[in-house]
Amino acid sequence: VVYTQSEILQREVYLFERLDSPNREPMKHLKAICFLRPTKENVELLVQELRRPKYSVYFIYFSNVISKSDVKALAEADEQEVVAEVQEFYGDYIAVNPHVFSLNLLGCCRGRSWEPAQLARTTQGLTALLLSLKKCPMIRYQLSSEPAKRLAECVKQVITKEYELFDFRRTEVPPLLLILDRSDDAITPLLNQWTYQAMVHELLGINNNRIDLSRVPGISKDLREVVLSAENDEFYANNMYLNFAEIGTNIKNLMEDFQRRKPKEQQKLESIADMKAFVENYPQFKKMSGTVSKHVTVVGELSRLVAERNLLEVSEVEQELACQNDHSSALQSVRRLLQSPRVSELDAARLVMLYALRYERHGSSGLPALLEELRGRGGTDRYRKLVSAVVEYGGKRVRGSDLFSPKDAVAITKQFLKGLKGIENVYTQHQPLLQETLDQLIKGKLKDSQYPYLGPNTLRDRPQDIIVFLIGGATYEEALAVFNLNRSNPGVRIVLGGTTIHNTRR
Repeated sequence: VVYTQSEILQREVYLFERLDSPNREPMKHLKAICFLRPTKENVELLVQELRRPKYSVYFIYFSNVISKSDVKALAEADEQEVVAEVQEFYGDYIAVNPHVFSLNLLGCCRGRSWEPAQLARTTQGLTALLLSLKKCPMIRYQLSSEPAKRLAECVKQVITKEYELFDFRRTEVPPLLLILDRSDDAITPLLNQWTYQAMVHELLGINNNRIDLSRVPGISKDLREVVLSAENDEFYANNMYLNFAEIGTNIKNLMEDFQRRKPKEQQKLESIADMKAFVENYPQFKKMSGTVSKHVTVVGELSRLVAERNLLEVSEVEQELACQNDHSSALQSVRRLLQSPRVSELDAARLVMLYALRYERHGSSGLPALLEELRGRGGTDRYRKLVSAVVEYGGKRVRGSDLFSPKDAVAITKQFLKGLKGIENVYTQHQPLLQETLDQLIKGKLKDSQYPYLGPNTLRDRPQDIIVFLIGGATYEEALAVFNLNRSNPGVRIVLGGTTIHNTRR
């Protein structure tokens, strides 16, 4: 996620191995850098390695705090004294964007309580993040969520136990860690997205910055898997938060720029200087050609899927379900789409889920009829079960906050003005609940009764450093909201993390 292979090669690292691969050859002329999570299995593998070392020297880095007993076990195994150093380098999480991180964990809870192994892993990931950012925070959590309270307590325990590590220079306003639960807003991960990064994840899936394009009709061999990373792709960095309509225009400009710079086929390479200029410009040209073909392919595939799955129409109804309160119109729209052969089974199920979350307690709910319709489409009960599972996970009984609050007059007027500005805003009316929560937090209006502090102390000033963590996964729509909040609130820095990063399929 952090480095491309060519960047690592420039630092003279030219062999990559896994510690658990069985048939590694001894290469005594090489030094080894080991970067590992400090798990029992890894320490055991390292002990085996040090008993019969394959390389001349070992530099060992653990991505988190390692216990004294494990260090002792390694020291005892190192009879040939090949270990040059052992360090803790806190990187026990995946840095996705400059302000977003993930732990790549799927399914962290069973019902309303943590899986013990996942709780331990999440605690480690979160404390490593705090250590790498050098923050010893005050902690607030969502009161309605038992998992949020448990995680807050576990993080606090580690901070207390490792107090020497967390002894950072005090800032005027202490940093704040806010722990939330995905079940408070099950709507956001179910919506189609219309900004570049979120849309790619929704329709193609992003896995550690990689996109699998092998299912694209007629794809060339070298584009079957591509990397989208803002670190080393300027076009992506500039466009990841823009709307799909703008991306199209920007791709066109990128291509035109590329055509202009293309080395002329009949370019006269008469003098040495000509050849030198050609060779010097060639890597730039090659890099740009890679970027152009990659983004043209990705955007082309996105628009193919949007057309094939009729997503403009589907998304308009989703937004209506999420943002407006007109039951009969919503029910009619969902019915109409369920009967359309152009709507995929996944999208049909998604619409019924959104309807169920929105109108579960409505007097004249059309849910039973919609579920029958859904069953008729697929011939199985699979999606029916999923609909009730989603309501059980994120329904009204569970939520601690008001997900569908009656919007006040000011908000409605804003909504109306926003709607006049451009037609595609129909598709981006929805704001995730997180946006409102963080907005309240920044203004110092987030209620202690719903989001209590852990421990006796509270924050008197407006928070400046905020780390917000979503148990059960964050989304790229929320990443966009955090990006915008950071931009519009100078002096406030927000980092968003989650056990995973969701799209609808996940």
